[in-house]
Amino acid sequence: MKRDELVGYLDNLLETARFKDYCPNGLQVEGRSEIGRVVAGVTASQALIDVAIERGADTLLVHHGWFWRGEDGCVTGLRRTRLKSLLAHDINLIGYHLPLDGHQRFGNNAQLAELMGWEVEGRFADQEMGWFGRPGAAVELPDLVESLAGKLGRVPQVIAPASRGRRLCRVAWCSGAAQNLFEPAIALGADVYVSGEISEQTVHLARESGVAYVAAGHHATERGGVMALAAHLRGEFGISCEFVDIDNPV
Repeated sequence: MKRDELVGYLDNLLETARFKDYCPNGLQVEGRSEIGRVVAGVTASQALIDVAIERGADTLLVHHGWFWRGEDGCVTGLRRTRLKSLLAHDINLIGYHLPLDGHQRFGNNAQLAELMGWEVEGRFADQEMGWFGRPGAAVELPDLVESLAGKLGRVPQVIAPASRGRRLCRVAWCSGAAQNLFEPAIALGADVYVSGEISEQTVHLARESGVAYVAAGHHATERGGVMALAAHLRGEFGISCEFVDIDNPV
């Protein structure tokens, strides 16, 4: 299929115009106009680029593209090497950040809920990036943590206040680096908040509020969206779209 056709389809599907983001969403590096083999992954690292080159891909589809918040925009050093690799092999780079966090079906938060069996009741905070609902079968904190560890393949870091012996009635979550949504989750009446990362001050918020905080891994909580999107493109267009997981302990 044509590159512009695929990008237009994804822009529309993921409603990119609806999100205020610090990075461009959609086509970030232009390669071949014809698309036949896509490699999908969480982050457009050199390791993922190298896999795409090895497998003869014409397109990289990722959640974390280039242009991180506050990052130096000069194309030097490692950035030059990455860009040179893509251009030398005429590979497209297509990235969707917040649109692939917040999408109601293919988003990381939607996929995390589906994986965990959480019943979605609503969304909260800026751009409705936070989600909340019922925890399903995980009625106590140790059950939820054990389930996360088993399904994400990573042992979460847990801040469990002494008062956390009661049953879980409401879980709130936001994948990735969403520590800033912990206080809104507390105000919402959550019994536990799940995200990818944790900061120093978050520990004190958990202890003082009595609400548990679970850091399940930035990378681990953000595999679901791009995996689901890759599977959708295979079914919708019949193109080769392979998810490649580059291990990341963060």
